[in-house]
Amino acid sequence: MIITGIDPGYRRIGFGVIEKAHGRTRLLEANILHIPSRVHADALLDIKAHLGAIFEKWKPHAIGIEKIYFSKNQKTGVQVAEARGVILATARACTSAIHEFTPSEVKLGITGYGGADKQAVLKMVRLIIKEPELRVIDDVSDAIALAIITAERVRVS
Repeated sequence: MIITGIDPGYRRIGFGVIEKAHGRTRLLEANILHIPSRVHADALLDIKAHLGAIFEKWKPHAIGIEKIYFSKNQKTGVQVAEARGVILATARACTSAIHEFTPSEVKLGITGYGGADKQAVLKMVRLIIKEPELRVIDDVSDAIALAIITAERVRVS
């Protein structure tokens, strides 16, 4: 089963693609989508195109997306919310199996503690995918964590 995790952003979106088979979790691809467009509508179209290409390449069975829980900067919060809407619509065109998680649900699902820090999430991601040397930024490790907990949710559904 192929699962994609998405950590939403506006200019920077983390994604992780895993394969869960025979009790093993294998990382297939993980990276950051950089959205360079400065025109808001163009940036949203870029998000759709880039994610659409990832979904077309991997054809995930399910997609996990992080929920937005707050924003200190109202303008940035609105932009991220709009980007997240594009992400959800693009994901829905790919699969009906979309799972949404709050940041604390991701932390709890990966580390067992909803208040875990980013380093703890990365450490557990490395252990689960058996890649102790994995070097990624927080957005990417969060996206991989989203894919992992989505795979667990799909497994028991």
